[in-house]
Amino acid sequence: MAETINQWSVITIVLSGVALLVGVYFIRHRNREAHMRAMIVASSLATLFLVLYLTRLGLGYEKKYVGPNHGAYIALLISHIILAAANLPLALGALFNAYRGLKAAGNLGNIDAPGARVYFNRHRAWVRWTVPVWLYVAVTGWIIYLLLGRWGEVIKGA
Repeated sequence: MAETINQWSVITIVLSGVALLVGVYFIRHRNREAHMRAMIVASSLATLFLVLYLTRLGLGYEKKYVGPNHGAYIALLISHIILAAANLPLALGALFNAYRGLKAAGNLGNIDAPGARVYFNRHRAWVRWTVPVWLYVAVTGWIIYLLLGRWGEVIKGA
């Protein structure tokens, strides 16, 4: 069961990364409604990933890297873990400000209202950090998954 949960967690984080890129595309093309929907999907999938990942760990399913160039793998893993931990508050800050801005605006067509603009400006400031961190964490997570698929050894009794 843990292996299946592991596979679904990978699927959800891949789809989350794709939805994130789609959301960035839409906002760059000024399609605010599609952007908002894509980001809700990306955030929901990332949340589902976290639940699945923690469930898998709770079930005791863990792999140890036994492949070549162990130092490079550990450096990748450490950077992934640190930025994954940082990504949660970054994403929450971005979502919070978007929500407050939308609430103050009343609808997406009114985001330039003075009460809303301050939140959307904060949202934009948060996402300048959040998007690259989120993408790095997603891509390095995929790489780690592939490396462990090739050179991972299931830890018994973990």
